[in-house]
Amino acid sequence: MKLNTKLVAMMLSLLVISTIILFLLNQRSQTDLVNQILDSSTAISEVLRKSVEDLTSENNTDATKLSSYMDEARRSGINEINIISTDGEIIDSSNPAKIGKHRDLQKLGKEKGFKAVAGKGSRSASGTIVRPYRLVVPVIVGDEQLGYIEMNLLLDNVREIQHENLYRRLAATVLVFVLGIVLTVYLARRYTRPIHRLAAGVQKVSAGDLSVVLPVEDRDEIGELAENFNEMVQKLRERETLEKRLFEAEHLSKVGQLASGIAHEIRNPLNYISLAIDHLRAEIACECAPGKVAELEELAGRIKEEVRRANYMVMNFMNYGRPLTLRCSGFSYDDLVQRSLPLLEDKLREQKITVATEIPPELPPLCADQELLRNALFNFILNGAQAMPDGGTIILGARYDHDTDRFVLTFSDHGTGIAAEDLSRIFQPYFTTKEAGIGLGLAITERIIRQHGGEILAESRVGEGTTFTVILPATPKENAA
Repeated sequence: MKLNTKLVAMMLSLLVISTIILFLLNQRSQTDLVNQILDSSTAISEVLRKSVEDLTSENNTDATKLSSYMDEARRSGINEINIISTDGEIIDSSNPAKIGKHRDLQKLGKEKGFKAVAGKGSRSASGTIVRPYRLVVPVIVGDEQLGYIEMNLLLDNVREIQHENLYRRLAATVLVFVLGIVLTVYLARRYTRPIHRLAAGVQKVSAGDLSVVLPVEDRDEIGELAENFNEMVQKLRERETLEKRLFEAEHLSKVGQLASGIAHEIRNPLNYISLAIDHLRAEIACECAPGKVAELEELAGRIKEEVRRANYMVMNFMNYGRPLTLRCSGFSYDDLVQRSLPLLEDKLREQKITVATEIPPELPPLCADQELLRNALFNFILNGAQAMPDGGTIILGARYDHDTDRFVLTFSDHGTGIAAEDLSRIFQPYFTTKEAGIGLGLAITERIIRQHGGEILAESRVGEGTTFTVILPATPKENAA
């Protein structure tokens, strides 16, 4: 509901409530007033009847006759009753002291009817000023006037009813206004609180904190404002992420250009070393003893293999931003592991690292680029070795999932592990937590696996170790067609 609608509904509700209350109070006041007038009329009629009986009675007037029902008459506003004969003598009265006194008939005749008595009013028990009234009624039977009936009235009940009604109306009006003020204060606090929260959120965003999210409590203007604020912050977060990516891309581009230049310079000495090894192998075959030739040939072959691998890595480093070209063929994964481990044997022995394989002999041939997959294998093993500075065991596992037609290769170590905040960044180029390294090993490895149409997963616990899981299709993506 909109804020304007709520305010209008509140004002209309207050108007309806005040109207209903005033109407009910007015109805009650009218009922009380009518009942009071009926009581007074009944009492006056009763007094007139008794007074007529006194005037027409042939017996002597009993002075206590009127006083016998004056208590009830006073409750109806009748203060005093005098019965006056045609001679002006008060033959009966509610005040026994006035019986026998005379009144001026000429003056009394002028005062016939209902008139207010001149002078100040008296104060009633409730504290209000009551003005007295006088009612003079001639008693005529046939053509003969028998006398007069004089009544002094104090209509304080009617006035009290009017005053009470006025007080009730004032109290009801004040109550309605107090209710309106309370509702206004409630709505003000209800809507100023999210506004203050929004202002605090704006201050945080202006200070650079883009994690602010405001709760959307209602669907009114304040709720729409909070929702728009959240959308703005979300767009700012996306923009900040995009700017970071652009900065990283620019940084990687510069680093890549520098690295490409350095790699180009490294290829020349590698080529020279490779040619020198070929020359040494020829000289060794001619000059060394036959028993020593085999050992030196093996050593030279390893040097040649390392140079070739280094040259291959340099080429990948130079071509990191370019698509990889796969040269896929069928081969045994176990044979690839057995042919690769001797090249790392000396390094692993120095670090007291052993490699255990859990590869079933019935594993089907794997179709992939052997050079790229061996490069990935080296990266996994070297990363596991660096995570265990005090030595340990690296476990290489493999299995074939017939349901999904995929190979599942695992690489596990029991090293220091990877922190949770770094686990999502280990495949980013140039990201590394080691003092030695440029952070391209796992990035290149992930690129190789992706290029084969597979995926790579990492699970790690600090202090317990890390397991990399590589899932490769039976047929690489580029050859799937």
